[in-house]
Amino acid sequence: MALRIALDLDYLAANVHGRRSRLAEADRLDTLCRLRTVTDLARALFPESRFLTATALQRVLILDQVEELAEIASRLLGAAGRYLDWLGVRFQMENLKVLVRGLAGGMALENLRPHLVLLPDDLALPVEALASAGSLEAFAALVPHEPLREGLRRGGDLFARRPKAFFLEAGLDAGFLEELLSRTRALPAADRREVLPITLQEADTFHMMLAARGKFHYGLSPEAVVPFHVRGTWLARRTFEAMAAAEHVADVASSAVGAALDEHPVVAGETLTPADLEPLAWGRFYRLANRAFRRSHMGLGAVVAYAAIRRVELANLITLSEGIRMGQPADALRRRLIPAAQREPKGV
Repeated sequence: MALRIALDLDYLAANVHGRRSRLAEADRLDTLCRLRTVTDLARALFPESRFLTATALQRVLILDQVEELAEIASRLLGAAGRYLDWLGVRFQMENLKVLVRGLAGGMALENLRPHLVLLPDDLALPVEALASAGSLEAFAALVPHEPLREGLRRGGDLFARRPKAFFLEAGLDAGFLEELLSRTRALPAADRREVLPITLQEADTFHMMLAARGKFHYGLSPEAVVPFHVRGTWLARRTFEAMAAAEHVADVASSAVGAALDEHPVVAGETLTPADLEPLAWGRFYRLANRAFRRSHMGLGAVVAYAAIRRVELANLITLSEGIRMGQPADALRRRLIPAAQREPKGV
């Protein structure tokens, strides 16, 4: 069994290096920015395609990534397989977020369905039952995976007092991330050294954006945000409490330097906003994934790093398809992409 795992990992590590060469990064991403129609973009990505809308292309991009993750996970056993399996649950969680918005807003399923992502059978949700659940308790009972159910319960009291989907979405994220951290720490030590920084970066990006949006978009008190803190990350609970109570977005950013951010952002002549922070955090995520990809090379770290880089690629391609649909010029499109994904980072 150990030999099989080693052989599968050797194969996968070599295989993802080949797959990496075909991703939309660096010069290829620049080339895609110059395309003028969504149809041209679709054909560049999937030469046999005949997609006519950005929505259709985005659905195929997402499903392609879900299926690739499942194929990679199926080749690994034990802690490594469990970690990759959980990455696929993220897409299921995004559909749950759409459905909790319907629960909070009393929206009918026909209005929600266009925003749901098509998923394989093993990740499919009982959508009709969830959409017709009359209470949070009934909704949570239908949710697969205890960490996600626990996340919904974490936001339940706040949701009962103020029925905003924000609390349930934050609970889902917190539950997902705590399980991801648990599965990361179950990896063998050599693999964990490469994978843990990527996982911690995702968790602390969640912390930073939760504090910034909670305070500056929703006007929430720290008491309404702190319960969603994920334990064991670079940002300790006390630091997160200070971020949730910050007077300015710049104060949130200062606390996040070295955790979610590489350095304090500077926006010349403008006041820093939460929207300024997120691309920088995902640029750091991409940098850490690149580092793991290089250092692990033929280990599990390279496989997980590839999955992380693919996630950045997906985000960029969705942004790109929307920008092209709206007729944005190439230079404007480049500015909207995750900055570190446009050029290979140096010295990592």
